[in-house]
Amino acid sequence: MTATAPSTAEPDQLEPQLAPASRGARLLRLWPAATAALAGVLLYVSFPPRTLWWLALPAFGLFGWVLRGRSWKAGLGLGYLFGLGFLLPLLVWTGVEVGSGPWLALVAVEAIFVALVGAGITAVSRLPGWPLWAAAVWIAGEAARARVPFRGFPWGKIAFGQADGVFLPLAALGGTPVLGFGVVLCGFGLYEVVRQVSDWRRTGAVPRAAAVVAALSVAVPVVGALAARTLVSDKAEDGTATVALIQGNVPRAGLDFNAQRRAVLDYHARETQRLAAQVKAGKVAQPDFVLWPENSSDVDPFANPDAAAVIEDAANAIGAPISVGGVVERDGKLYNEQILWDPAKGPTDTYDKRQVQPFGEYLPLRSVLEHINKNWTTMVRQDFSRGSKPGVFTMDGAKVGLATCYEAAFDWAVRDTVTHGAQMISVPSNNATFDRSEMTYQQLAMSRIRAVEHSRTVTVPVTSGVSAIIMPDGKITQKTGMFVADSLVQKVPLRSSETPATKLGILPEMLLVLVAAGGLGWAVGAGVRGRRAGGV
Repeated sequence: MTATAPSTAEPDQLEPQLAPASRGARLLRLWPAATAALAGVLLYVSFPPRTLWWLALPAFGLFGWVLRGRSWKAGLGLGYLFGLGFLLPLLVWTGVEVGSGPWLALVAVEAIFVALVGAGITAVSRLPGWPLWAAAVWIAGEAARARVPFRGFPWGKIAFGQADGVFLPLAALGGTPVLGFGVVLCGFGLYEVVRQVSDWRRTGAVPRAAAVVAALSVAVPVVGALAARTLVSDKAEDGTATVALIQGNVPRAGLDFNAQRRAVLDYHARETQRLAAQVKAGKVAQPDFVLWPENSSDVDPFANPDAAAVIEDAANAIGAPISVGGVVERDGKLYNEQILWDPAKGPTDTYDKRQVQPFGEYLPLRSVLEHINKNWTTMVRQDFSRGSKPGVFTMDGAKVGLATCYEAAFDWAVRDTVTHGAQMISVPSNNATFDRSEMTYQQLAMSRIRAVEHSRTVTVPVTSGVSAIIMPDGKITQKTGMFVADSLVQKVPLRSSETPATKLGILPEMLLVLVAAGGLGWAVGAGVRGRRAGGV
């Protein structure tokens, strides 16, 4: 045996030889984290105003790749990074006027839900047919996020990124949960197909059951969406109505536009008068009724006769009832209210917004926020109260369901207008606070999903744009620009039949939550049995 002479090299001479290997190891360890964050960004890019809906599939394929087979603790971290990559750019509009603090706080909280989903997916990823369980876990996370905290924040549901996609008809089958489930299942299924093909090339054999599950995970959502197209129709079942949308614009964007409340009212009255002149000249069809946006009259017309006179003059000029978005105070309580204003009878009906926006229309934890930043509390000096009844106005014989702005994100707030007889839906909104951000387009996509979900025409009158008319098949037939005064007039179909999604309501979502719970229970039980068998 030959003795090896000890090395005389100094430690700093050895470091360059070891550094490349150690750097490579560190980069290898960071790769899953970077991939998870990148997959989240890819999911964001699939959302409006872009029409790249299909990017949601590789986003979930990558997410499944980094999670499958890992520990639940790794799933928590990777899920949180995926959530940050998705939600940070998606929700940047929340900080347009109030700064980055609330935006970052919102994302930090919402990403916790995605982190928990990540942990759940790692648990079920070892089960047979894991794409099914994993997709159900994702929808369970969305269901939780839509309800807590502060009555939930469903923004960013996978369904809301699919208004231009092939999976859209699934909304009519089972609402946003089934549409989202189909997309996520297909994404995880695509990864599983790639994995099975890779295993086959390496080993020459793949378990038949696993191959069938992979193929079905991709095929079932696509075939289901194609079959559900028969549920999508824009045929008029109860005749038609000629509807007018008024976009009056605002003096300037931002939170302080409310300081010029009377100007906003005057703008909407002026645009209505302009439309009336066009109707009189025979250039535009006479509307059966007119829809103004949320906050079109922040001057309470019940307490201010001059504001009431402006609205009445506009209604008389156009010769049709108007749904006016007002801020009304009753018994010391503030309401975000839609007011049905008849040209002959004046105000005849009202709808009070039920899902008011936390930190925008009311401040939870007000006493705590006062110690953090008093500017936030001054922006919402008085909390809005919630309404208690669904809004359905009878306007010239047509039943018009009302879901005010933020309410469009909540399944129940739109559905119960239809179950209470709405033949079409209106989503009066005010997006001036968020300037020219993507928020407007994200919300418009929600209304397109709702149109297909319930097979109803959906109108979106907005103070500063984008206002739009959406057919029951989800297609936009007319829309305005942003920060311009404009009006839209169109004959639209009225419908009374109910889609499976409308009839089933919350049941598909609850079924998917039960599937997720079953998968998680199975995974936990299998883990416990495995540890016992191993003597741990």
